[in-house]
Amino acid sequence: MKKLTKYLKGYGLVFTLAILSIVLATVMQLAVPILIKYAIDSIVGDVPAGNLQFLMDAFGKSLWGVVWIIVIMSLFRGIFMFLKGYLSSYAAENIAKEIREKLYRQIQYMTFERHTKKETGDMVQRCTSDVEMVRRFIGVQVVDLGRIIFMLVFTLVIMGTMNVELTLYSMIMIPILFFFSYIFFTKIQKTFKKSDEAEGSLTTVLQENLSGVRVVRAFGREEFEIERFDEVNRNHKTVTYKLIETLAVFWASSDLLTLMQNGIVLVVGAGMVIRGELTIGTLTAFITYVSMLLWPVKQLGRLLSEFGKTTVALDRIEEILSEEVEEDKEFERTPEIEGNISFSHVSFAYDAHQKVLNDISFEVRKGQTLGILGSTGSGKSTLVHLLQRLYDYEGSIKVDGHELKTIKRGHIRKKIGLVLQEPHLYAKTVKENIGITKRAYKEKDIFDAAKAASIHNNILTFKDGYDTIIGEKGVSLSGGQKQRIAIARTIIDEDKRILIFDDSLSAVDTETDLRIRQALKERSKDITTLIISHRIQTLAEADQIIVLDEGRVVQKGTHESLIREEGLYKRIWDLQQMAI
Repeated sequence: MKKLTKYLKGYGLVFTLAILSIVLATVMQLAVPILIKYAIDSIVGDVPAGNLQFLMDAFGKSLWGVVWIIVIMSLFRGIFMFLKGYLSSYAAENIAKEIREKLYRQIQYMTFERHTKKETGDMVQRCTSDVEMVRRFIGVQVVDLGRIIFMLVFTLVIMGTMNVELTLYSMIMIPILFFFSYIFFTKIQKTFKKSDEAEGSLTTVLQENLSGVRVVRAFGREEFEIERFDEVNRNHKTVTYKLIETLAVFWASSDLLTLMQNGIVLVVGAGMVIRGELTIGTLTAFITYVSMLLWPVKQLGRLLSEFGKTTVALDRIEEILSEEVEEDKEFERTPEIEGNISFSHVSFAYDAHQKVLNDISFEVRKGQTLGILGSTGSGKSTLVHLLQRLYDYEGSIKVDGHELKTIKRGHIRKKIGLVLQEPHLYAKTVKENIGITKRAYKEKDIFDAAKAASIHNNILTFKDGYDTIIGEKGVSLSGGQKQRIAIARTIIDEDKRILIFDDSLSAVDTETDLRIRQALKERSKDITTLIISHRIQTLAEADQIIVLDEGRVVQKGTHESLIREEGLYKRIWDLQQMAI
């Protein structure tokens, strides 16, 4: 409740008006059995009207007067119910919107390390289904709680004024229902959580399959993916069906207890009517009130079950909102970035067992190109991730003489352009994908960047040219086309002072590779460039080349010096020369 109350702040007046509306609607509802009792006992029968004598004086012994009063009260009850629904829905929708915005903002600033440990489908589940669960609870159950309390209290008071003995008989099953609801609430929470997690796994598998549809088709893995989906789908069905069975047992049992309570009131009340201790109108009203009395008790069970699901959803939402985020520290600055880079005895480990980078040292001056070569898993990509402050490190990394840890993350990342081997493209037009990193771009900027990335002529052959929608993640493009559009997207922003190509020229032929590098050299003379590649021809013109092996720099120098030196670089060079 403490977590839930946090989200209700600012909507106190709205919920107060909603509860007031439901209270007025309940008053109208509770008045109907009294009017029915009056009609049976005083209009049809001869029992004195008592407190309702004013109705007798106004309408005489006319049933139509009672009918019209009930119709008018039902009309007002409908109006108040509408207001209750409108106000509670208004608050719930706004709260859900705020939660989604908080989650999305949190995800944007969550540390990169935490992102790598989260499943995409599960994150989507928390931002959609879990938020929807909270929205439904706030929009329906919170206001219904006020209705339940009000109806319980006032129904018992009204019944007590009619007949205390029968009222006590009417309450026999209430403690049992309360106890049963409490037991149900405590037992059902684990099942709710399992069902939620199973749905998250289902979403993850579906999302991965849709994202990797090209790989699935290329390797003929359709049947495997169907079996994989069937497995998580069966698990989801099993867990959810168990939840439904548990809910069915609860509702069936509570219905049985309700019918038993109605039976007790009917039997005891009928005996009292026979003995002349109770009027028929009072018994009729009691039977109606018992149903009204037991409805909130049963509804309390439903509220508790919904509260159980909402608690699980809130915990999952809070788990994301409590994740560590990247925050600027007071000592962090936004210095002018020119592109001078210095690594001094830098080490890094994803866990305590094995270092990915060990004692890395090198320097790159403004405008120079650094080539990075190494086998898979040698730490090449990790090295450039450290330069973007995606992870903390040991040792010293300086940019233009400033320790990297003292530069604001957002500032240094705006100055660094990173092109990945598998770039992420959006389901937008080619023009929008290239210009997405620059707020106010001109068509000339788009064309110039595309020409530098050697993709301009290809784009002109597309059906709609630069207005061609390329599909989610660029599914309609070849690997080389995706890489070149990603390069154009990166170099269009003139604020970039450092460019990193993380094996992002691997999908283009050597001739295109050469054209791109020459165009980039002419366009970005004062920009520091880091190129990670397995193709030595791509690295050959670099001012300096470092060779990584098992997280260490094992060789350093120019292309000419390294091909004369025995080591990994020369072995790869010889192999690639033999393949030509």
